[in-house]
Amino acid sequence: MSLGKRFRDITVAHFNEMLENSEDPVRLIDKYLSAQSEQIRESEKLLQQCLSHAASLRHQYSSAEQLKERREHQAMLALRAGEDEVARIALQEKMAQEEKAAQYKALYEQSKLGIVELEEQVQQLKADFDEIASKRSYYIARLESVRLQQRMNERLRSMGAGPSPRMFDRLDERVSDMEMTARTLREVRGHLREAWNTASGAASQAVDQELAKLRSKLQQEGWNRP
Repeated sequence: MSLGKRFRDITVAHFNEMLENSEDPVRLIDKYLSAQSEQIRESEKLLQQCLSHAASLRHQYSSAEQLKERREHQAMLALRAGEDEVARIALQEKMAQEEKAAQYKALYEQSKLGIVELEEQVQQLKADFDEIASKRSYYIARLESVRLQQRMNERLRSMGAGPSPRMFDRLDERVSDMEMTARTLREVRGHLREAWNTASGAASQAVDQELAKLRSKLQQEGWNRP
């Protein structure tokens, strides 16, 4: 694991801990995203400068290579023409351009390595930005869940001010008492009716007995029923 990645992991872990302990995580995330966005812009600006500088080094290297080859060709032409001194001068210039080309090539190769590393850092910054931005959506949803839960709790508390289960128990007891009273009255009426019927039957039997006695007395007196 590279030192840069290890440092990045430590930083992200510290930031996650700050999120969990923050009273306003969304505000903390927005602050981080603003700083991260600025860092990305500055890094991309630096990357463009590095690319431009690398292009300039490559141009210097290519130009020196071309001039080296041209001087070598000129030295060969001078030698063929018997112009040894001209050939010597051309070769000296060729050697100077060769050294220059080597120097610019080394700078160009070094700049390419730096560009690759900087490009990786820019990509990592953007990945971190996207990761924290996704956490922002998560914490907004999480806070909304908390707010909705609070509203549900308030609603349940307000609903709790209505009739309690105990009140319905008392109402049930009252209805049961009324039903028992009505049932008792029906039973009493039934008993009274039965007693009345019994009394009426006894009275009728007594009348019949008295009527029989009266008929017996009349017969004794010589009364004959037509």
